[in-house]
Amino acid sequence: MRTSVVVHGVVLLAGSTFLPIAVATEAGAAQGGDEALWLVGLFLASVGAPFFALSASAPLLQAWYARSGNARAQDPYFLYRASNLGSFAALIAYPLAIEPVFGLAEQTRLWSAGYALAAGAVAACALTVLGGAHSRGPVAVTPEVAGTAPSLARRLAWVGLSAVPSGLLVAVTAHVTTDVAAIPLMWVLPLALYLLTFVITFRPLATWPERPLAAVQVAGTAVVLGAAMIGRLPFAADLPLSLGLCFVAGLVAHRAVYRLRPAPSRLTEFYLCTSLGGMLGGLFAALIAPRVFSTVAEYPILLVAALACRPGALVAPRFAAGAALRRLSVSLAGAAGLALLARFAPEAAPSVAAAIMMTILLLSWRAPRAAFGRAALFCALVLAMPLLSAQDVENRRSFFGVHRIETDPQGRFRLLAHGTTLHGAMRIREDDGRPALGRPEPTTYYATGHAIADVLEVARNAYGPLPRVSVVGLGAGSLACQARPGEAWTFYEIDPEVVRIASDPTRFRFLSACAPTARIVQGDARLTLARATEPTRVLIVDAFSSDAIPMHLLTGEALALYRDRLDAQGVLALHVSNQHFDLRPALARAAAEQGLTLLQRIDAIDEPIERRYRMRAMVVIATRDPAITREAERLGWTRVAPDLTRRPWTDDYANVLEAFLDLMRLRLGGGLAAGH
Repeated sequence: MRTSVVVHGVVLLAGSTFLPIAVATEAGAAQGGDEALWLVGLFLASVGAPFFALSASAPLLQAWYARSGNARAQDPYFLYRASNLGSFAALIAYPLAIEPVFGLAEQTRLWSAGYALAAGAVAACALTVLGGAHSRGPVAVTPEVAGTAPSLARRLAWVGLSAVPSGLLVAVTAHVTTDVAAIPLMWVLPLALYLLTFVITFRPLATWPERPLAAVQVAGTAVVLGAAMIGRLPFAADLPLSLGLCFVAGLVAHRAVYRLRPAPSRLTEFYLCTSLGGMLGGLFAALIAPRVFSTVAEYPILLVAALACRPGALVAPRFAAGAALRRLSVSLAGAAGLALLARFAPEAAPSVAAAIMMTILLLSWRAPRAAFGRAALFCALVLAMPLLSAQDVENRRSFFGVHRIETDPQGRFRLLAHGTTLHGAMRIREDDGRPALGRPEPTTYYATGHAIADVLEVARNAYGPLPRVSVVGLGAGSLACQARPGEAWTFYEIDPEVVRIASDPTRFRFLSACAPTARIVQGDARLTLARATEPTRVLIVDAFSSDAIPMHLLTGEALALYRDRLDAQGVLALHVSNQHFDLRPALARAAAEQGLTLLQRIDAIDEPIERRYRMRAMVVIATRDPAITREAERLGWTRVAPDLTRRPWTDDYANVLEAFLDLMRLRLGGGLAAGH
């Protein structure tokens, strides 16, 4: 007991040396495009020690409580339920009450004070337990109380049952925030449901709805896998289904973990194994899967793995070489048959694959112990989804998400999409079926006459030819076809996969045909622009991932950086089209802090998007030049009056909830905002 107190005291003191917490700015930017590992190392070096100290306190406090002699100490696991309920409350409170009120510096000070209070509370608990143990004297521990050492199988069960819901949490979050809808704060919902599963399951219950939950798992997984083969589910069905399956899988797996809990004397070992499982599941979904799969295939794979968390599924039947060989032969024959079907009858392959999946699911429902015998075929089908799909789609995955290169149903345009956002559309065939040749026509948001293209016209009309143009965000390179001879263009792009796609003339010819000498700078624009030495005449910030715009590109410090990179006649424009935020009020307030006037323009599109893939954009110009203001107003731009009562967005403070509510008020008032 004394040893654990001393050791944990040293851990808490070591964590306090990193206070106040802050991200290590001297780390620089990720090198070699390996952003995921760079981020893991950055956070370990910046906040790893205090986070580890706090997370290690929870199981240790439970272990001390188990030895305290309290009447409830024989089952201290209720404290874990309370811990997760506190985490749930803090998660909900952060975006609703903390972030809108406090800046990062204030949050850091409050967090440091909270760390000190937590350390003091742990010290008080240690003194109480040590004092109680001293007054009681040595306590004889019977084998029943101490508990026997858990077997290797039980330890592995703790790890595996914890890994599946943890990995599924990461996979579902990636799926709903990119493939379903990039709604603000959407990441909160899967994590909140995940925490609630611990609150619900870590308690003694007379009855548990085992069969209803298993039925929901099987039916929901069948729908997800079938839809992945045949087509995408609509938003109204996909979102509740994904969140519901994540919640049910967590309930099933965490209830199984609770049932396998050891005696209190083995509590810390138990939590070590469950933490290891959670880490392994998260590492698989966050680091390994993006390197292995070209789509978010880990989501259906982990749904299948969640079926093996049902009671009885982890108890494998007696091994029989002949039976195993037969199952393997059937799996290989089925995979080969599907491959032939996809080759010679691509229209039928998705439906057949979906039917096979549902049949296997029903068999697994009737015989859960055979789940492992069928898992190989499941995974083979999931990984074969891109081949079995009837649609011509090429997926490119990076740290920033999945980029889809596909052809429209009429075969006239090649499209580049990321999540719910269309990043580019290039005509490949004319309406009469002939191949489209020559200089590509800029489409989507970048068509001639649209707001983004007219930013260039404002600058040209005010001061003549443009010596240099800089664009933050590359996409398919569509904007390059607004370039004119003699202009030097530079694109700043954070995603190396986007750079490869846009630079490949076999995919998109915007760059190669319209601006072959354009320079591409890969990296975060705030960092790469800060290193730029040559001033630019026009700077267009057009950076968004799916429907989310990086907030650090919209703060007062960011506007000051952009202004410093412009020449004396420079024009700054920001593309702020969004379905969920109205960013104009925040930008107008930040621009006022920098002495800039904000003007806006929203495109009006009458024809259907699918006709020529022209899309409405909301764009703002920030300037202090009267000539630019006059020319913009002549072309239909209007001023945005700043609300000086607002708190300006800075690198220390940004109120995402406020921008979300701004759009809600606009829509309720009958206003119209451009979106994707």
